[in-house]
Amino acid sequence: MTNLALTAFVMAFFVAGFMRPFLFVLAYAYIDIVAPQKIGWGPLGSLSISLVAFVLCVVMWAAREDKSGIRLTSRQGLMLLLLAYCGMTTITADFPVEAAAKWDWVWKALIFASFLPFTLRTRLRIEALVLIMVVGVAAITIDGAFKTLMGGGGYGELKLLVNDNTGLYEGSIISTVAVCTIPLAFWLASYGTVFKPGWMVRLFALGVVFSAILMPVGTQARTGLICVAVLGLLKLRSTKRRLLYLMLIGAGGMIALPLLPASFTERMGTISNHQADQSASTRVAVWTWTMEFAKTHPFGGGFDAFLQDTISYDKPILSTDGQNRVIGTDHVLEHGRAYHSSYFEMLGEQGYPGIGLWLLLHILGVIQMERIRRRYRKDPPENLAWISPLADALQQAQIVYLFGGAFVGIAFQPFCYMLVGLQCGLAAYVGRLDEAAAEQRRIERLIRRPGPAPIVPEPLIPVRHSHAAGPLLGDDSAAVPPVPTRLIG
Repeated sequence: MTNLALTAFVMAFFVAGFMRPFLFVLAYAYIDIVAPQKIGWGPLGSLSISLVAFVLCVVMWAAREDKSGIRLTSRQGLMLLLLAYCGMTTITADFPVEAAAKWDWVWKALIFASFLPFTLRTRLRIEALVLIMVVGVAAITIDGAFKTLMGGGGYGELKLLVNDNTGLYEGSIISTVAVCTIPLAFWLASYGTVFKPGWMVRLFALGVVFSAILMPVGTQARTGLICVAVLGLLKLRSTKRRLLYLMLIGAGGMIALPLLPASFTERMGTISNHQADQSASTRVAVWTWTMEFAKTHPFGGGFDAFLQDTISYDKPILSTDGQNRVIGTDHVLEHGRAYHSSYFEMLGEQGYPGIGLWLLLHILGVIQMERIRRRYRKDPPENLAWISPLADALQQAQIVYLFGGAFVGIAFQPFCYMLVGLQCGLAAYVGRLDEAAAEQRRIERLIRRPGPAPIVPEPLIPVRHSHAAGPLLGDDSAAVPPVPTRLIG
């Protein structure tokens, strides 16, 4: 039944796309986030529906969409430049087969994010993409939240919609991405037009937010807890009643803490002491290896270059001898451990040029959203009041991603590049508003500008003229003959 429902839903998306080509963009975003081909079986599992949706959205846009006024922005150019550079490092990768497998989905993520701003020409389209992204992630987190509440959580044990530990179905990744969607869910609840704000919409948004917060608990991913803390601090700037906000956060923490499982609190306690946990110790060792690797490979080793790493570290071991507790160490040697960090992932795979492009892309995004947020924050027109809060939400989501990415390798996660595409689309929308306003001002100046002064003929000035002087120059009238003078006498 689940397979039939998913198949019917995806097919309905495709059929509607032939009538409204933009729906193919939404279909690709939904497929890339939820991955229904992993959930279902039969046609969904046997066809590459992600590639089909990608090709259809590009072809239908080229054939039927309005392309007037589109231009390539600097951040789109950066993504294309990063794409070209990754293609070069893939050709020269240390592990060609593994690099080609990762390149197979990375190029689609970068191309789609670069293509997105061309399609986001209206507020409705921008909102529709935000809605698909939030609801798509919510389909995963709501399932995980129910299982967490029923006691099915645990590190590496929470099974989401599918028993797959890759992509958004990996614990640390879904915890990070779920927290990224929280500000977007709040924006939809306040400014949405597809589902107009009301008590039912707000209640559903709160449920989505609650399920997102439960992800770090269910997966016991320390990265998720850090992301929640970062978002909590960012919300202080945008909330009006900060004291009430802090009081609610404190009260919520006090209520939730006793209800958390002991395994979660013990695992979160290792954040401040990485040596007490093997996973954290491994990350530090891999990061050290990556920095040394970059010194001899400044242009990176291509995708999955970590497969050649060899790391060693001392793992603390606590043992009990009668009433005495003895702390010893065990020397561990491992090979091919993943980076567990987007920053070191970029450094090891793409070298210094790659991490430079990646950082520039995201730093410019934070700055760009800040400019838009400030510009439309105070007394915007009623029809543009949604722009500043959306810029704020996108900025918060990106900052959460940058913090979470420090502890999980999601440098090329497609969802995060959709956020970048959304930012570029919003900036392009604002740019078109500016162009329209400038054109309107130009027309108004032309209307108000006085025209050229009319040409007035010179007045005819009468001239006194004596008949004795003869005819005037140019007078064609017959000359009056002089009267003969008669002499008398």
